[in-house]
Amino acid sequence: MKQTQVTIVNKLGLHARPSAALTQTATRFKSDVWLSKGTRRVNGKSIMGVMMLAAARGATLTIEADGPDEDAALAALAELVGSGFGEGTFTPDPSDPPNR
Repeated sequence: MKQTQVTIVNKLGLHARPSAALTQTATRFKSDVWLSKGTRRVNGKSIMGVMMLAAARGATLTIEADGPDEDAALAALAELVGSGFGEGTFTPDPSDPPNR
């Protein structure tokens, strides 16, 4: 099992569209995929689970993958999150604390 940490960078966080993109990406891989935020851990291939994380801009998620293509799964998911799910990224003013 391998893992990586990512930060949600799109302005609206992990709402329906990004959650769908994340689960669609995760299901392309044979590996099991898990996402964690704080103490909550969900199946990365379940849109309901991913949406339950309620990850706002600035939240840190841990992505875990376990299986034959775990490296590729982690790379694809980290790239997707880092790209702001195609919605663009948001650079906050330093005096504006991130939503968690």
